[in-house]
Amino acid sequence: MTVINAATATRPATVSTIVAPEGSLEVLSQQEVERLRDTSSRGLHDLLRRCALAVLNAGTPTDDSRQVLETYADFDIQVMQEDRGLMLKLDNAPAGAFVDGRMIRGIREHLSAVLRDIVYVANEIHTGGRFDLNSTDGISNAVFHILRNAGILHAGETPNLVVCWGGHSISREEYDYSKSVGYQLGLRHLDICTGCGPGAMKGPMKGAHVAHAKQRRRNGRYLGISEPGIIAAEAPNPIVNELVIMPDIEKRLEAFVRVAHAIIVFPGGVGTTEEILYLLGVLLHPANQHLPVPVIFTGPADSADYFHKVDQFIRYALGEQAASRYRIIIDDPEAVALTVREGVQELTQFRRENDDAFYFNWRLTVPLEFQQPFEPSHEAMAELRLSTSLPVHQLAANLRRAFSGIVAGNVKEAGIRAIEERGPYELHAEAGLMAHLDTLLKAFVEQQRMKLPGSHYQPCYRLGS
Repeated sequence: MTVINAATATRPATVSTIVAPEGSLEVLSQQEVERLRDTSSRGLHDLLRRCALAVLNAGTPTDDSRQVLETYADFDIQVMQEDRGLMLKLDNAPAGAFVDGRMIRGIREHLSAVLRDIVYVANEIHTGGRFDLNSTDGISNAVFHILRNAGILHAGETPNLVVCWGGHSISREEYDYSKSVGYQLGLRHLDICTGCGPGAMKGPMKGAHVAHAKQRRRNGRYLGISEPGIIAAEAPNPIVNELVIMPDIEKRLEAFVRVAHAIIVFPGGVGTTEEILYLLGVLLHPANQHLPVPVIFTGPADSADYFHKVDQFIRYALGEQAASRYRIIIDDPEAVALTVREGVQELTQFRRENDDAFYFNWRLTVPLEFQQPFEPSHEAMAELRLSTSLPVHQLAANLRRAFSGIVAGNVKEAGIRAIEERGPYELHAEAGLMAHLDTLLKAFVEQQRMKLPGSHYQPCYRLGS
């Protein structure tokens, strides 16, 4: 039975109903069901509820995960095992996920992916004892198995997956440009992987989708990779036809670089800078310097200053070798696509010569400091060592952690609450690096890259000497 609850002055319209998962899981053990129902700190109910609500609330213009949870404070999801298989009981779910009382199929697929990944990670990664999550190889193996379980790794296909990074809070011009780049990529039969949210994560997928239709390419891939802390702020956009929820931001970032055959960076804010620093830090590791990975920074003409400031910061903090790992192309979607195609061809030849898999970059070395989860507490942020005297890949790792903390303070529920209770995070760095960091962050604020347009931004950080 489906019950539609009309909107009131204090909350939007909601729907209460029972649905079946869409193809990801058919049955669960009694123990798995109990863990999904368990509301204690040891259970999975809160995690399932938060991720499910994010998926059901997709399309709502907000990047405040706490606001989503407060708006739908009476939302609940329960897993039921019945004779006909697994069912999900939803109470007071966002009405936008339904049409005529029936859940939109794409949203049902995303909801099922959430359930699949939460159950797998809990059983096989965190408690199964199969993976050493304190070792580099163990973490990379865990990332591989999560992706394989989700059906993300397609053996036998030649390289064509382009990872696109960029902000959710971008201008219309930047969004349209990202769509144009996606269109040019799609015309060349390239598939798209993003963080699955709005803005520069949606634009390339939408453009590629149109191009794939023109080319009569019916099996186009629009892969979204998220994690529980960010999914409410960047809920899956409707183009995503493959979704995977990694356990944390570090495994999400490793998943991106392991499956990517090329990486494009569109304009963004601190989250995009975190991704850039992660990527360059990994590529600068001595073991990776010979690996071909095409990396392009691109945006419309009005975004040239954004990339100029990012490039200046990278050259100062990480050096000219870091800058040599990417190419900046402004206001030319076709040139971007052609450069990507050439880079993918070079990568394909390299992997053939070295008997390396096309679907997962096993040769890439990801150091442990880029893999271990960073919890951005006030103490951890203040203790980060930010100095150009560090080896370049270690400085990149610490800068990545600093930007990860700012992301948490901007959009993640726990980070927002911590800032409200204890005030802004404090970062310490040597004078020259601090000046460049200050210039970059101020530019992000001035360009409204910290929050969605129209939102009032209060900095969640302060810079100390």
